[in-house]
Amino acid sequence: MLESIKAFFTAEMVTDIISAAIGLVVFFLLYLLIKKIAKKILTKKEKPQVIPTVVRIIRYIIYVLLVIYILGVFNIDVSALLGAAGIVGVAVSFASQTSLSNIISGFFIVSEHALKIGDFITVEGISGTVDAIDLLSVKIKTPDNQMVRIPNEKILNTNLQNTSFYPTRRINVTIPLNRRTDLEYALAIAKEVPVKCPNVLSEPEPIIYYDGFNEAGINLVIAVWLNNSDLFVVKNQVYTAVKRSFEEANIEIAYPRLELHTKS
Repeated sequence: MLESIKAFFTAEMVTDIISAAIGLVVFFLLYLLIKKIAKKILTKKEKPQVIPTVVRIIRYIIYVLLVIYILGVFNIDVSALLGAAGIVGVAVSFASQTSLSNIISGFFIVSEHALKIGDFITVEGISGTVDAIDLLSVKIKTPDNQMVRIPNEKILNTNLQNTSFYPTRRINVTIPLNRRTDLEYALAIAKEVPVKCPNVLSEPEPIIYYDGFNEAGINLVIAVWLNNSDLFVVKNQVYTAVKRSFEEANIEIAYPRLELHTKS
C-alpha cells in the first residue's frame, strides 16, 4: 500500500498538484478582481439589477477556464473530452433548447430594463416582488410569502405588468349610488374625500366622475394619485373617508342586496 502511494506521488505528480493549486488560487483571485470591476462599472451606470446575472456569468466562465487549465496541467487530452462532450451534447440538445431560449430571453430582459429587483410585477395572473433575475428565470415573492419561479421566455413572450416601474400610480375607488341620490350633491361630497386623505397626492389632481349605471343606480368614481409605497395606506384612508363623508351627508351607498315584495 505504501509502495503504491510512493509510486503515485512522483516528483512530477507533486509538481502538477502544486501547479494546479497555484492555478486555483490565481483563478479565484482573478474572479474576485473581475467581479469587483464589473460591480463598480454597473453601479456607476445605475444598473444594479443586472449585477447578479453578470457575476453568475463571470463565475461560470472562470469555472470552465479553470477546468481546462487543470486538465492541461495533468496532461489530459482536452480535445478527446470535448469530442465526447460533443456526442453527449447532441444527445441532450433537444432537452437544452428550452434552457438556451430562457438564457437568451434573460439577456433581453436585463437589457430592456422592464423590471428590476424589488419591483412588484404581474405575469399571467401571478403577482409578487422580484427577488432575483437569473439566467433561466425570474424569482418573485408573492404577498403571502410564496416563491414563484417564472421562466425568462414566458416573461418575454407575455404581457408584463410592472406596478413599481413609475414612482407614482393611480387607484380608482368606485362608489355605487342609489338611483334616488342627488347627483350634484354626491359629487360635491366626493370632492371633499381626497382632501381628508393625507397621503393622496395633490399633483396630479384627483378626478371625480360618474361612470355607468348599475343595478341600484349609478357608479361614482374617485380617482386619486399616490406614491407606490403608500398603496395600502391610501386605500385605507380613501375608503374610510368615503364611508364617513357619505354617512354624514346622509347619502346611501348602494351595497348589493336583495329585496322581496309579497302580495297579500
